Order: sequence, then structure tokens, then C-alpha cells
Amino acid sequence: MPLQDPNNPRRYLHSTATKYEFQFGYSRAVRHGRIIRIAGTAGLNEDGQVVSDDVVEQMRRALEIIKAALEDLGSSLGDVIMTRIYVRDVHDIDRVAVIHGEVFRDIRPATTIVRVDFIDARILVEIEAEAVYGGADAKD
Repeated sequence: MPLQDPNNPRRYLHSTATKYEFQFGYSRAVRHGRIIRIAGTAGLNEDGQVVSDDVVEQMRRALEIIKAALEDLGSSLGDVIMTRIYVRDVHDIDRVAVIHGEVFRDIRPATTIVRVDFIDARILVEIEAEAVYGGADAKD
């Protein structure tokens, strides 16, 4: 269940309760009006540990977390209009792209993919997303 921001009734926060959310002071996802933004999401388990040393398994887990955040905020993957994918190794781009395609092939959000160095060297991929609550054609 999302938390309604006590300072703004149009703003809802979704948390996965990781230590990083508390430490850095952020939410996994925020819905403000019709806009939903999901923070960079790595393939971590409930204890905040990387799920695997395989980029495909990390990507699948990150997408599960994103899907759950969207659903908690009353939305779905079908409402996603933008994703940004960050990979540690450019050689993993094709493997990550296949998983992204499995999920988003019919949705076709705008997408960017870049190579980065992660703070935690065990993380191989991270993804963030933007969505429009109720769909891009929904009326306020």
C-alpha cells in the first residue's frame, strides 16, 4: 500500500524498505498526480543482496520490483512511457535487451541504455522507469 505524502495529497510513495532508501532519503517510486517515476532499480532480494552474478537474473528481478511498485501505485507495465537501463559491461547489452524486449515489446516505451560503473561492483544492471498513471490518454 503506497503512503500518501502528508504534505501533498496528490503524491504517493512506494517503498521496498531497503536500507538505501532510508540512508539516502528516497522512495523506490513516486506517483505525483498522473506521473510515476521509479528510481534506478537493481536486481536485489528482500535483504538488499544481489540475487545472482548473472545479468539476466538481475534484470528479471529488477523488472519484478518495478512491476510491483507500479501495481502498488495503481498502475501497470502498460503505462510505462520511458525506461533507462544502466549496464556495467557493454557486452551484456544484448542479453539485457532481450529481457527488456520480453516485457516491453508490445508497450514500446522510449528507452536509453548506457554503460556505467556502479557503487556496488556486484550489480551488473539497473533500470529506472517513468509511467503515466491511468495511461497516456487518460483524462484527469
